[in-house]
Amino acid sequence: MKINQPTLNKIEAILEEAGYVIRYERGTFQSGYCILQQRKVVVLNKFLTLEGRINTLADLMPQLEITFDALTHESQKLYEELMAKPANE
Repeated sequence: MKINQPTLNKIEAILEEAGYVIRYERGTFQSGYCILQQRKVVVLNKFLTLEGRINTLADLMPQLEITFDALTHESQKLYEELMAKPANE
């Protein structure tokens, strides 16, 4: 997966299609993110680099409630790719 702005935009689109709101805020997140499950809000540290944002969102995907059928075809392909990626990669 390429580390660039279009990749980040595609990952953000998956979350938005699943009903999540992504916010970039300043804060002391030990892991660089915070999930508010009941409100479907993902808050990322706004000081993360582009690579950090992509990797953090990709690592979060398995923890989130995402309905595969609600995604567009393009988002489904990227979602499957992200889910198939080994955790240590």
